[in-house]
Amino acid sequence: MSHPARGFFVTGTGTEVGKTVVAAVIARSLAAAGAQVAVFKPAVSGLAETGEPDHVLLRRAAGSTQTDDEIAPYRYEEPVSPHLAAELAGKPIEPAGLVGAARAAATGADYLVCEGVGGLLVPLTLGYQVRDLARELALPVVIAAKPGLGTINHTLLTVEAARAVGLEPALVVVTPWPEDPSVVERSNRVTIERLGSVRVEPLRELELGAPESWPTLSVGD
Repeated sequence: MSHPARGFFVTGTGTEVGKTVVAAVIARSLAAAGAQVAVFKPAVSGLAETGEPDHVLLRRAAGSTQTDDEIAPYRYEEPVSPHLAAELAGKPIEPAGLVGAARAAATGADYLVCEGVGGLLVPLTLGYQVRDLARELALPVVIAAKPGLGTINHTLLTVEAARAVGLEPALVVVTPWPEDPSVVERSNRVTIERLGSVRVEPLRELELGAPESWPTLSVGD
């Protein structure tokens, strides 16, 4: 089974930090440039909550015709860590199949945009973390982070966690970036870039229902 020549693995400094939005904007940017984009997320939890599920937003952003199963092979109702969601649902995650599922989803695509679950050290099972999947896929890592107080520590820890297993962060995206950023937010962006030796870009709050209005986010090959 062929592996996509290019792609990105999007992670976050934690939960609710804009990871899905960042992945969607990357997918949209690539598709708008004429590329065929496949999207993948190993597990989605919280389907019982209202709002558009992550895998649906990713598919829409990429202009993909992938099925739910092709994008997100494990989907759970409860808004908890995937290892617990799997236990509660009685539908365990099988790590051995995830890499193959990601590569199958990307068959024929120019790019694969894979979104993790929470942060890099979130367990998909008690013996297999999101970082393990990222390492097996060997894609450049994009980190979504909040712009405000506390983000320096969280972001630099994520950068270190990636590099500790041979992954190299290609970009940190701070979001939602305000129209008039505070001195703290501006300093955070510069400090993360300098101390983390990684490019940092801002991403404003988006109207998710209007992808044509989204800015282009270039990560690089």
